Order: sequence, then C-alpha cells, then structure tokens
Amino acid sequence: MPDQIPLNTFNLLTPDNINIAVIGLGYVGLPLAVEFSKKYSVVGFDKKQARIDELNAGNDRTLEIDSNELKKVKRASGSNNGLLFTSDVGDIKNCNIYIISVPTPTDKHNRPDMHMLKNACELIGSVISKGDIFILESTVYPGVTEEICVPIIEKISGLKLNEGFYAGYSPERINPGDKVHTLTNILKVTSGSTPEAANFINNLYGTIITAGTHKAPTIKVAEACKVIENSQRDINIAFVNELSKIFNLMQIDTQAVLKAAGTKWNFLNFKPGLVGGHCTGVDPYYLAQRAQEVGYHPEIILAGRRLNDGMGTYVAMEVIRLMIKKDIVVKNANVLVLGFTFKENCPDVRNTRVIDIIKVLNDFEIICDIYDPWANPKEVADEYQINTINMFENVRANYDAIILAVAHDEFLKIDISSLKKAHSSVIYDIKAVLDEGIIDGRL
Repeated sequence: MPDQIPLNTFNLLTPDNINIAVIGLGYVGLPLAVEFSKKYSVVGFDKKQARIDELNAGNDRTLEIDSNELKKVKRASGSNNGLLFTSDVGDIKNCNIYIISVPTPTDKHNRPDMHMLKNACELIGSVISKGDIFILESTVYPGVTEEICVPIIEKISGLKLNEGFYAGYSPERINPGDKVHTLTNILKVTSGSTPEAANFINNLYGTIITAGTHKAPTIKVAEACKVIENSQRDINIAFVNELSKIFNLMQIDTQAVLKAAGTKWNFLNFKPGLVGGHCTGVDPYYLAQRAQEVGYHPEIILAGRRLNDGMGTYVAMEVIRLMIKKDIVVKNANVLVLGFTFKENCPDVRNTRVIDIIKVLNDFEIICDIYDPWANPKEVADEYQINTINMFENVRANYDAIILAVAHDEFLKIDISSLKKAHSSVIYDIKAVLDEGIIDGRL
C-alpha cells in the first residue's frame, strides 16, 4: 500500500490554505457556510438555482440567517474572500475541503432515502483532488460515510481513501428556529479517517465553534452518536405520549401529573405531542435500518416510533369524539387547525405530523382550514397537496372545532374562543399552552 499522503497544504489553518465548499444550503449548510466564510474562502453550492438566487438577493427562506448577515459575508465580485453562492459545479473545483450537508429523509416505507447524499458524493467525486478532505454532516446510520459515500467518491475520482483523499464525519446539531442554541455555541463532534485527518478536522471546526469540539475516536462512533441523540429523545416523548393516552382514559390531567413528577430532581422533563421534523422523527429509522442489517431487530426504538407516528391519528379521533359528545355533526363540519410546521416559530414543514391530523379529518369529510403564519403556502402545496392560510384576516370565525397544533407566538395573542361557531364548539390544545378554562381537551 502506498504511503499515506500528507494533508495537502493543510499544515496551517490559514485563509491561504483553506478553500471550503459546502454542498447543500438548507437549515444546516447555510449557517455552516456563513460561519466558515468569516475566516476562510467558502463556496456555498446548491443545485437549486432558485435557492442561489434568493441567497444572492440577501433572502433566506429558512430564517436561519438574516439579510444583513448574508449581505455582509457575500463575496464581492472579483474577490476570493467571503462566501460565494453558486449552482455551477465549476465554482467548487478549486476547493480542497468538501462538506456535505444535504437532507437524509426516509421514504414512504420509513426506509432511509439517501439519493440526495449519493448525488452529492458523485458531485464531489467529479471535482476532488489528491490531498483534499471530504466531510459529511448529514445524519446517517453508522457506516454510511465509509461504506457508501467513500466508495462513490473513489469510483468517480479514481482516488483512494487515505491514499488520495481523506474523509471525516461531523454530525450537524442545528435546531431550526432556535436563536439560543446556534451553530457556534453547540459543542461539535468531529472525526476523521486517520488520526492526522481527525486532528485537522477537529482543529478546523474549532476555529468557528466557540462551545468547543469533541473528537470521536472513529467515524462510526461520530455517526452513531448523532442517531442515538434523537432516538433517545424520540423514545422519551413516546413514553409521555403513552402516559397521556392512559391518563386520558383515567380522566387524569397528564400535564398536572408531569408537573408534579417534575418536582423530583432527576425526572426528565418531556412533554407529549407530535414528533416530526428532519431529526427526531427520522433518525430512529436510520438506526433501526442498520440494526436490522446486522441481524438485530430493535424493539424499543421501533415501538417508540410506531407510537409517535400514531399521535396525529389519535388527536384527530379525540377531537371527533369530543364533537360527537357535544352533538356536533361531524360530516361537513368546519375545523380550524392552528399551525402546520413541525415546530413553533419556525418555517420548516419537513416531515410535519400535523398532516396526519388533517388526513384523518378529511377521511371523515370534515372541512379543514389550516392557518400558519410561518409556513410558505406554496411549499406546503407542493409537498403535501393541501392549501394553507398565512394571513389571519382570511380565517373565518365560524368553526365547529379548533385544534392548536403548533405553539407559534402569534397564536397566543389570538382570542381563540372568538373563532368558535357556537358555545359548544370544541377547542383542543395539543401543546398545552392555552388557558385551561377555554379548552375541551389536550394531550
């Protein structure tokens, strides 16, 4: 075997040595590209020209980066400094560090869908040079970096791992909409395909992450830590969701029980609710897939997923039950769903489980209005084939039932009772944020 190549020009972490390409400019890639561009030359690549156009205009539809910051870091014409937004592959050919941050969702059968990741690896394989480094940030199951990504890059580039190029994995920990726990103040896990590569990658991230870094011993350890972070959260939420169902049958207030239990110092404070989004609602399936591939059928992980995936249906049926108890005719009833994004104060509609509630209501021929000031109506229509309202003046005060599905700040300022068709109309609070005196049910 040939000797390992030196780390190209990477002996010093200086702007003269580092040229970074970030592939995928969504909730993860854009903040990463922006932070790195404050110290190094960075090219932000996205295959969607519309995304590039909006970023060049200083607009970020994810609302992770404000317009002023985008304009501040944008590369000036003729300069090599700052951040260049592009959909042209030719613009990343001179980079020497390639970071992939594309979505890794699941398909309709809850199996890992890595076609975007594989496409990104093919792209890197077409431009990577000897001595360069490839780093994956997308959430995957243990083994994907070395067993799926690396072979694709090797095949297309003709280079071999640790002979022609290096690899690393540093799991993203972005929390969409969170302005407190941001990229730079969340501790970053890093790893590399050799000790030298691991040290370099760890030091590279250390130049932008003020919270510090943790160098994992192997790439697989770093991959595994990411999927268990969200799998653990998923299982804990599944537990309190099950408690909510049990206590509802016993006519016990779940929120009151959790508040009382929370007085113990080591009680974990999880709340029942819908579990969607790009991480907690997806990552357990990645871990389960890998577990089954190596001959183990995960029980707790998949049981938690099944329970959480069924919460939308449960909520819809609870609302219908309450309507029937109040002698409200279900067929052709008017129901207002407040919120569609997967979490509060965030425009992200990926894998939102609010859609499950709407599907069940539609099955009962209920007429649904969905009001969400954060969700982009076009994006929702394209992804879910339903219409949403994003302006409150288009909401009618004539509803047989109202479901608070997402706790956007705007909803806490609305007199929700004024939107009821009659005194008997149902108000159901999934997020347990409304005054108990006006609601008929909650998780």
